[in-house]
Amino acid sequence: MNRQITFTSPKTVHFGYESLLEIKAEASKLGNKAFIITDKVMNEVGHVAKCEQLLHEARIDFYVYTGVASEPKDKYVFEALALFQESNADFIISIGGGSCIDTAKAVTVLATNDISLPQLIEQNIPLIHTPIAHIAIPTTAGTGSEVTDVTVITDTTEDVKMMLKNTSFIPSLAIVDPQFTESCPDHVVAGTGVDALCHAVEAYISKKSHKMTDTYALAAIDLIMNNLEVAYHNHADSDAKAAMSLGSLYAGLAFSNASVCLVHGMSRPLGAMFDIPHGLSNAMLLPTVLQFSKDACLEEMATIGRVFNSEMAELDVEPLANDALDRITSLNKALQVPTLQEWGIDRNVFLQHVDKMIEDAMASGSPANNPIVPTKEEMHQLYVTCYDNE
Repeated sequence: MNRQITFTSPKTVHFGYESLLEIKAEASKLGNKAFIITDKVMNEVGHVAKCEQLLHEARIDFYVYTGVASEPKDKYVFEALALFQESNADFIISIGGGSCIDTAKAVTVLATNDISLPQLIEQNIPLIHTPIAHIAIPTTAGTGSEVTDVTVITDTTEDVKMMLKNTSFIPSLAIVDPQFTESCPDHVVAGTGVDALCHAVEAYISKKSHKMTDTYALAAIDLIMNNLEVAYHNHADSDAKAAMSLGSLYAGLAFSNASVCLVHGMSRPLGAMFDIPHGLSNAMLLPTVLQFSKDACLEEMATIGRVFNSEMAELDVEPLANDALDRITSLNKALQVPTLQEWGIDRNVFLQHVDKMIEDAMASGSPANNPIVPTKEEMHQLYVTCYDNE
């Protein structure tokens, strides 16, 4: 406990059903015009309209950008940035999953600082100017992006997912209203839910973890494991939806401060190369990578096992760790997480790209936080094992 620690988070988080109503008062503090970053799906299902109505009642003007699609790419950032600068808006609201929120994070920083996205790869590089105020409204229970200091943007020229970490990316305010997650299709509930679990597990086993992050990580694991399947099978279960939103938020706070590990390091280039949604690529890798890492973090995996099943708390460390891994593997199957083969990736094409994926994974820095850091040869084998689903 003598180790100095730092914990960062948004200044304010509003959580719970109907918490969206808080946007009227909060937005009024930030200016007279909002720039909304979202996607076409959020617009079509009515989520954007709910926000627009409340802004209208608060007499706040707004401009809506719906250009984000799938995983966040640099071209969305540049397009949104140009429109924001033309709009004369005072602040930004993001409505959507991690893609919309991550895009907004990048815009808030680039709008006030003469810097490029690749330059921001250097973690916590000093920024001269304060970013644009940002209200983040997540519509999935998965990324936790509404409370993190990380944004992941794909460099479309290099086909690389840039992991950008800077405290300036933390939204000014998060509004986490579980009502928005009720419209998520099954595959999104599954992918984002396992993504949140991955955030929590990796935060807990990370070399950078500490007591505060452990508290959030274990609480997130408990909430997610006890509610994800319910939320997946029953979209009308408001208690499960709320629990998943809170679990995702806790996991976001945990990994933003403890960092992620090998799963995320390998997942980003996999997603960039084969256009796999981030949460899903994490889910595809999680059991295999945890099996590789397990012996170097037996105590931590055993603690996770106790969270999964308190009745097994008296078992020895290794059986508890094995049980935790078995339950995570079974969860993937229950949620019908596809394999890389089932995603439609040709094996020969996959193998042709493995060396580049390894280079990009190592360059991200995340594998260095893992309890055991793989060699390039070991990471190659991990990719192959995941593809062959062994």
